[in-house]
Amino acid sequence: MALLSTTGENQALDSLAGGTTNVLAYESCHTGTTGTTGTNEYAGVPRQAATWNAASGGAKTNSGAMTFTTSGATPVTSLGSFSLVTSGVFGIGQPLGSSVTAVTITVASGAVSLAAS
Repeated sequence: MALLSTTGENQALDSLAGGTTNVLAYESCHTGTTGTTGTNEYAGVPRQAATWNAASGGAKTNSGAMTFTTSGATPVTSLGSFSLVTSGVFGIGQPLGSSVTAVTITVASGAVSLAAS
């Protein structure tokens, strides 16, 4: 397996938002792993527009807060990214450090960190 430099990781992460299809445009809540296709998306919970800081140190973080409204009955275990507010192309999933069960879930600026490795 090849090893990617930090510069390579930063460029790969930045290209997710700057290529022909921005697959980091919207964040979604998931009730299980996203897998590689965005499975287990929380039904009825709208995706939120996402903005991102430039990648640094091999990681990319969200530059704005996002608030999700859920039923409060099912835990959110992962976040995912998509190109469109509905349907669209899945980009990348990230498991939460611990699951969250709440009607309102606010993700602070800088709280989502994507890593290329």
